Amino acid sequence: MGKEQFMLVDVNNFYVSCERVFNPNLENVPLVVLSNNDGCAVARSAEVKALGVKMGTPWFKMKQLALEHNIIARSSNYALYGDMSERVQQILRNFSPSLEFYSIDECFLEIEKIAHLYGGVLAMGTTIKQRILQWTGLPVCVGCGSTKTLAKLANHLAKKNSVFFGVCDLNALPHKELAGWMSQLDVGQVWGVGTRLRQRLEKIGVWTVLDLKCASPLLLRSQFGVVMERTCRELNGISCLSLERLEASKQQIMTSRSFGEYVQRLADLEAALATHVANAAFKLRAQGSQAGAVYVFVQTNRFQTDAPQYNAGKTIVLTDPTSDTLILTREAIRGLRQLYQTGYEYKKIGITLCLLSNKTGAQISLLESSDDGERRKRLMSTLDAINTKFGKNTLRSGTTGTKCGWTMRAEYRSQRYTTNWGELPEVR
Repeated sequence: MGKEQFMLVDVNNFYVSCERVFNPNLENVPLVVLSNNDGCAVARSAEVKALGVKMGTPWFKMKQLALEHNIIARSSNYALYGDMSERVQQILRNFSPSLEFYSIDECFLEIEKIAHLYGGVLAMGTTIKQRILQWTGLPVCVGCGSTKTLAKLANHLAKKNSVFFGVCDLNALPHKELAGWMSQLDVGQVWGVGTRLRQRLEKIGVWTVLDLKCASPLLLRSQFGVVMERTCRELNGISCLSLERLEASKQQIMTSRSFGEYVQRLADLEAALATHVANAAFKLRAQGSQAGAVYVFVQTNRFQTDAPQYNAGKTIVLTDPTSDTLILTREAIRGLRQLYQTGYEYKKIGITLCLLSNKTGAQISLLESSDDGERRKRLMSTLDAINTKFGKNTLRSGTTGTKCGWTMRAEYRSQRYTTNWGELPEVR
């Protein structure tokens, strides 16, 4: 068996790139994508980064800069981004059966057994880069190494240095050249080393990636724990992290969202809560689980210090664990009605499904007939099938209401070009 080889494929400025695919006029234009309720910058084009705008900068603080430099803002378009991510994933599945979808825009591949089929690692990475660009319009960079940490580092080098033309294979670099690149990179560029860890590492003389690579693994373990020891060994080409091919079932499922405007009426809070329950229950059924309890919480705006404040939550323990949207909605609203108080402007509501268990090992309630259980199960299956095919919340419970003034603000959202029949791209 040859030396292990990992590849990391990462879409460049993913949210920004998705917006540009369907609107070429945005190419080379300063562009930011905003968070929920158009709050702050969660994605920035290279042009915006060059202006010194940091990740998380509030949009209201950028408006003067936006006027001076013609910065365009877009609201987060999650339907579009999710669909484009799935298209990239489908392409990568054609290259390797061993994948780990690390995030919405990143994927690890194991390639040691298949790279030769494409003429080598660099040729394979170049083919992937070109195919994703041709089939989706999205630009990607590819990093390769004998460990996941090295592949991540290679991807960073490919993204930041044009000499690699978007594809970097650390195994192909001479030892001296690799050491040179590592000596130029701050230790904070290593996967998993955040600001606090970087500061602690600097106190013991570890300033660069090369310093961390050359450090004593045992010393790192004694001062920072086993994770840092593994990171050091990975930088030295010793694979400690395998691909996580199967996503572990969540132990809790939380769904919440800030409102686009303040909410005072109980009916509006119930509609918002029912929508969150429906989304959480869909995820619950997708992983084959059921919930034994529902936690409901409401919050006012803690930043509005001159307004009355109220933050409260309540856990409702279910008689029988379930994944039924209607039952979960009923219990969640029961909890909300116990929490609700008049006289407050509510800014956020959410739920957490707790005490999750596997449905296959569930005990059937003595108070429920098998026919009732099967009917409810078929109902939920039909609900999921319709919403999967035609879009989230196509079919929903009446509790969610028809008027959605509480939904999040998205004044600058582009069209959902690939997931909504009424918003398909037009060719003129």
